[in-house]
Amino acid sequence: MVNLSRIPGVQLVLLVVLALAIPPSGWGAVYPRNTWLQLGPCILLLALAFPLLRRFPLSTSALRNIIIFLLLHTLAARWSYSYVPYDAWARALTGWSPDAAFGFARNMFDRLVHFSFGLLAIRPVREIASRHFGLSARAALYVAPEFVLAFSAVYEIFEWQLATFMDPADADAYNGQQGDIFDSQKDMAMAGLGAVLGTLAAWVHMATTGEVRAEAE
Repeated sequence: MVNLSRIPGVQLVLLVVLALAIPPSGWGAVYPRNTWLQLGPCILLLALAFPLLRRFPLSTSALRNIIIFLLLHTLAARWSYSYVPYDAWARALTGWSPDAAFGFARNMFDRLVHFSFGLLAIRPVREIASRHFGLSARAALYVAPEFVLAFSAVYEIFEWQLATFMDPADADAYNGQQGDIFDSQKDMAMAGLGAVLGTLAAWVHMATTGEVRAEAE
């Protein structure tokens, strides 16, 4: 039996929220096989979260960033990324159309999720590198955006290879290219942009709190 006593209550709540979000995402999905394929990593991470957090603790803010990203991914998976009706939601709630305002000719929710990955990954990766691998604060801050760029590239390669074994219609929906031949490069660029902004924010925080100065002394 998993001992939950060492995991803070707030973190348990975050994990429960993710667990509760997964079934509705798969129910009535546009492309069910794709959705459950995309939800697979969430389910695996959720299953491993309890032993990993007991062995390698994270701050609540770091885990919060991970859960926010996984919730965005879970939401996007419900509509296979390319069909998330964010524009219809915005028009229904505010009468404003993001697609019309910015001249989007495609569904841009996938770009938002890739950007969010880069932005949100900096804190947990930096913390893991420093707390569990012994890197200095500066070194950890350098490693974090490098990880985002490397992981994004590896994921795009994995996505491409996986699509070669799928039915063409499912593969197109899974990849979410929407006719853009440079979709993979743009996804990586959005993750990179998010990582740059996240790194700058982390640097400002470190400088403000004196963490950089203390390390240099």
